This record gives sequence, structure tokens and C-alpha cells, in this order.
Amino acid sequence: MSFTAPGTFTTRPTLQGTFGMSASTHWLATAAAQSVLERGGNAFDAAAAAGFVLHVVEPHLNGPGGDLTGVFATAENPSEPVVLMGQGSAPAGATREHFVAEGLELVPGSGALAAAVPAAVDAWLLLLRDHGTWELADVLAYAAGYARDGHTVLAQVGRTIGQVARLFQDHWPTSAELWMPEGRPPAEGELVTNPAYAAVLQRLAGAGDSGGTREERIDAARREWSTGFVAQAAAEFAAKPHRHSSGTDHAGVITASDFAASEAGYEPALTFEFRGYTIAKTGPWGQGPALLQTLAILDGFADEYLDPSTELGIHTILEAQKLAIADREAYYGDGHVPLDYLLSEEYAASRREQITPLASLEFRPGQVPGHTAFQPPLRTGYVPPALAHDAAAGGDGTGEPTVSPTGETRGDTCHVDVVDRWGNMVSVTPSGGWLQSSPTIPELGFCLGTRLQMTWLEDGAPSTLQPGKRPRTTLTPTLVLKDGQPVAALGSPGGDQQDQWQLLYLLRTIVGGYTPQQAIDAPAFHTTSLPGSFWPRTWTPGGAVVEDRLGTEVIEALADRGHVITRAGDWALGRLSAVVRDPQTGVLMAAANPRGAQGYAAGR
Repeated sequence: MSFTAPGTFTTRPTLQGTFGMSASTHWLATAAAQSVLERGGNAFDAAAAAGFVLHVVEPHLNGPGGDLTGVFATAENPSEPVVLMGQGSAPAGATREHFVAEGLELVPGSGALAAAVPAAVDAWLLLLRDHGTWELADVLAYAAGYARDGHTVLAQVGRTIGQVARLFQDHWPTSAELWMPEGRPPAEGELVTNPAYAAVLQRLAGAGDSGGTREERIDAARREWSTGFVAQAAAEFAAKPHRHSSGTDHAGVITASDFAASEAGYEPALTFEFRGYTIAKTGPWGQGPALLQTLAILDGFADEYLDPSTELGIHTILEAQKLAIADREAYYGDGHVPLDYLLSEEYAASRREQITPLASLEFRPGQVPGHTAFQPPLRTGYVPPALAHDAAAGGDGTGEPTVSPTGETRGDTCHVDVVDRWGNMVSVTPSGGWLQSSPTIPELGFCLGTRLQMTWLEDGAPSTLQPGKRPRTTLTPTLVLKDGQPVAALGSPGGDQQDQWQLLYLLRTIVGGYTPQQAIDAPAFHTTSLPGSFWPRTWTPGGAVVEDRLGTEVIEALADRGHVITRAGDWALGRLSAVVRDPQTGVLMAAANPRGAQGYAAGR
């Protein structure tokens, strides 16, 4: 190894034990997961319990109307990582022709017209049915209790509501009623409740009261979600015109039939071998393969080029990421994608040769035989005509994080990792259905998501909006295997930055020998030299956002290479968590992100 963790200080220890470990973006979700493990549940029971808690305690970051992706391995079949597919598809009425006829150039960032079919809840129920051991009512009890009896609200929840308060008051009265019951955003530490969602959870848990096996009872809850009261209420509410981030009013196109036709599922994980480790990701309907492409490019460099704390390492990593993400935009989507070629040694070598000592300011997808690279519109700034004079009238249309020059992150996602004493390991990234996504459905206590903003309205893109197809999601958890055994599960919120921040963790732990907490605490950075996946889909040629802790000398040297630097502050980028298992000893570890004073790990 040619680089190691500088010093020994970390904000908290890497937890170690042999019983079970949980880590997530909110301490209450971590506590729920660990409670399940302590009461005899396995990693899948624990992850599901945490996932539903996240709906309640991080409503600005995810919701029941959203989506998720997961990747896991079971103790019975550890060498075959599996993807949990909880990304819903575009409704039957979501055609590009309809959106263009509505006067739209982009799929809006907020409003029900941008809703894919919600799949997060069905995915959690599917995982619990097939790999968990607990009854559904017991798993949901944690979230139902917080929704019914209350939990102390995060400061960021109130800040998010404050950003869209005018939108709620002027256009989304049902959202104002739920999130601003006293006419103001909740203050940090206030006890808040969501009785409507508590009732939804109770009805789902009671759907299987007629009997049958545990699996049949969970399937009854899945049917209640997709064909019962949830689908009916959501479809009826979304059909009413309401304000979107475009500054114009539209009705949603999602129907009860769309709910009934959609369900979560499993897929084999896509894998790549890097320095003796197997990295497992989603397919190209997610952005996961871009991380694998980046690793393929970097694998040809000596270790000194892979150190995320040096000028040389940061420059090399940023340039490799730009190339991989350009291919993501040019070729990825829910369909045939030439991954064998994109991940080949020959192709990686050709891309590696394009990295020079200076930062590229270009959008440079590679050339793939038999395929035409899609060229997305490269907007450096965009304001819809309807918002030219009053941008606030559309609300904050931003979905996952947009890092401002001050380092503030607006919008985001959640994450949870769990490993149990039997060797089951799971990593899940839930998102979408943010409270600011679209108006609250009053009978349900949540809103629909806006994942269709990942799609293009331009014809001919691999991710052009098309009914029945999944939008190319940014949700991208990671599972790491060594010699056919899962050894780490990790992930981070962050939209286009999720895999960029996870890459730093992988390089620091696999190549640099960092401990999990050292890797999470270490200074982070990412490129914004890419068309954003979220409305308004702008880009910054050569853009690089960095934490100041990298040091003035390194940051100035990067600027000298041509990187367009944005300083984000000392502790601003990344919300990683991770769990680790040593198959030889059975020792388990966990670590969580200190940024934002919200994520926690627990275990023994």
C-alpha cells in the first residue's frame, strides 16, 4: 500500500463486535434495526424496520411514495449478491408527447406529473417476506409508534419546510396542514406526529389478519398497497391539477391500474473485480455501473494515483469519474446497455489514455461499436419561462442534493446497512417521496415521488421517458465481497454524488488500508462536471466541490490544473455509513457519518 490514513483521530470509533451491527442516516432508524437484532431478528427484519422508521423521521429525505434499491447476500448463499429492485416504472400515461403537449421542456422536479409508480414499500415487504423471519406487524411497530405518538423533529426538516412554506400555503394546502399545523415550520426538537401514516401502517399490518402463512400475510399487505386503499387514494388525489416546479399547474397521470401493474423484484448484481475484491452494484437502470467503470479506469494506475488526499490522486479520480459518468448519460437506461464492452479492459485502457495532467471541461462519452452516444442538453443555467419573474412560485424543485457555494445541501436521501451474526448482509438506499415532492395525500399522510425527473424529454436517449420503463435512478448501494464472502455493505445519500463518495471509501479501505470510520471521516470531494440527474439538470464544466480539510495547498494545485473549485466547508460532503464482516474471525464492524450530526452506527 502506498498511502495510509493520516493520523489516528476519528470523530468516533469504528464499532466492533460479533453479534450484529447496524448503521444508518438517522439514530432512530439505527436503534430500531439494532433492537430487532437484539430480539432475535435477522439483518433483513432489522433493515425493513429501519426503512419504515426512516419514512417517519426523515420525511424530507424519503417517503412511502418513493423508491429504493438494495444489494444483499444471504448466509445460505453468500457468494451471489442480489439486487433488491424497488424502483417503480413510468405510468402508462407518462409519455414524452403528453409532457411536451403540457408545454414542458423537462420533467418537473416537483409535482405528481413526475411520479414513477411508488415501489419502496413493496420492496421492503418483498425482502421481509422472502428473507426475514418476523411478522409484519412487529416490523412496522417501530415506525407506527413514532408516527402515532411522535418523535422529535430534525432541524433540517424545519429548514426544508421553510424553503417551500410559500408553495405549501399558496398551492399545496394539504401539505401545509400536515407540516405547518400552526402556520409555521416545526422547530428543532418539537414533537411531531403523522397520524394518517400511522393508520396506513396499521391497515397494512392488519391486511393479513384472516390467517394463512407468514408469507401469505405479507402478500396480503402487498395487495392492500397496490390494489387497495393506498392506490385508490393516491391516484384520485394526483389527478387534481396542482403547482409543479415549472411554475405551472398540471394533473398527474398515475392511475390505480399503474399501482396494480407494478411490483418490486430481484435481479443479479452487476460485479467488477478490483484489487482482489468483488464490487456489486445495480444494473444500468441505476448509476451503479458508473462506479464500476471508474474502478476499471483507475485499476490501471499505480497506487499513488489513487490517494484521495493528494493533488495527484484527486485529479486522477475526478477525471476518471467524468469519463464514466459521461458514459452513464450516453448509454445507461432501462434497456440493452453494452456493459460487457463498457467494463472491458480494452475500453478502460482507452479511456485511461484520455486523462491528462489538466482538468477536462468537456463532456466526453466514449465510442461504443454499434451504438450512438446520446448527447444531453448541457445547460449551465435554466429557469422555466413561467418562473422568469418569480422563481419561488414553483417552490424548490430540487430533488437530491444540490451543493451550494456555502456547502448547504438541499434535499437528499437515506441509507441503512445491517449485518447479523449469521452472516446476512444488506445495504439499502431509500429515497423519493420527499415531503417537498408533491402535495400531501391527506388520507395517507405522504406524497408521491418525482423520480421521472431522471428521464429526458428529448427523443432517442437511453433514458428518454417511456411508459413502463424505469427511470435511471441515482440510488446505488454497494456490497463488497472477498473470496466469495460478503465483507462490507455501504452507501450514501447524495444523488449524482453517491457513487463518487463511495468510491473514496473503497479506495481508502481497499488500497489505503483505512479503517471504516477513518474512511468515512476523511475529507471528501466530487465533480459537478456532468449533466445533473435532477431538475433543472444543469452542469458546471470542470466543476469540483471539495471539503476545505483537503488543505489550501492541495486545493490551489487542483485549481492550477484547471478544476473549477467550489469550497464546501470542512464537514459538508457525504453521508456514508458502512458495516463490515471478517469471514475468517466473525468480527463485525460498523461506522457512520458525523456530518450533520445525524447518522449513527450501533452494535455489539
